Amino acid sequence: MSFTAPTPDPVDGPLVGDDRPILEGVLRWHRATLMNICAGADAEQLARRPSSHSTLSLLGLVRHLAKVERIWFRERLASMSFQPMYDAALGKDFDFLGATASSAESDFARFAAECAASDVVAAQHSFEDPVDFRGGPMSLRMVYVHMIGEYARHNGHADIIREQIDGVTGR
Repeated sequence: MSFTAPTPDPVDGPLVGDDRPILEGVLRWHRATLMNICAGADAEQLARRPSSHSTLSLLGLVRHLAKVERIWFRERLASMSFQPMYDAALGKDFDFLGATASSAESDFARFAAECAASDVVAAQHSFEDPVDFRGGPMSLRMVYVHMIGEYARHNGHADIIREQIDGVTGR
């Protein structure tokens, strides 16, 4: 049986109050939006690159964002060390290029695990805690802003890819 991307539970967050719960909620919403854009697509559709001029696929975006979650929260914020998520010898874009239907289920599981690990690590830090960025400090608050922007950009890509694959829109 082929993997089909599941529909995520709806995510809602506070619309007023302190910035931390608002930014955490917006990041959760963007993560769920990516999963919702993918929902119902099978493994072949998830791995398909509808434009011959692009390395982008829905699965490639899921793989890329799993890597980005790990880098920003566990590696940069928590100073944890890991082997590269994807074989560095295969190039910096292997998160996109290595997306295959056979890895879809495990790639989705990895994404969910990385998001959960990011939340655990972030909860242990103040929004003022510094994160090393290009030799200078960035606050955890700014990491959230960066991640929201990263997801917003890639969710736009995902919308277009999904529409090209099977015409599904409005997710």
